[in-house]
Amino acid sequence: MVGLGFVVAEYYDSVANPMAERARETATARGADVVAEVRVPGAYDAPLAADRLARRDAVDAVVALGAIVTGDTDHDQVIGHATARALTDVSLDRDVPVTLGVAGPGMSVAEARERVDKATEAVEGAVDLVDRLPPREEAR
Repeated sequence: MVGLGFVVAEYYDSVANPMAERARETATARGADVVAEVRVPGAYDAPLAADRLARRDAVDAVVALGAIVTGDTDHDQVIGHATARALTDVSLDRDVPVTLGVAGPGMSVAEARERVDKATEAVEGAVDLVDRLPPREEAR
């Protein structure tokens, strides 16, 4: 059974909570086990939590969930790029799949709510990667 760690960015909890629920449903449907869930204040905080989860032996993949909503400046773009890059770094540094189930940037809260299925895609991607990648040859 695939062990998943979830990182849920709570800043837009009206998006994050349904995403987490959808992600748990998808994990169950795919026969995966959610072995840990860490809630963080916002998407920018997700990489550190993902790194901590990726270090756990029971975690085969990490799923990052949340939303990055646009405002009056380009701040959402900066947060989105930094978060995606840092999550990619965690995946490569820890040799553990880390999938991005974050809606945004460049959208309103309403648009992000319409994209809670990003959670499903992220869980499916995580499980598929664990199933398809050759086993790690060295311990973390």
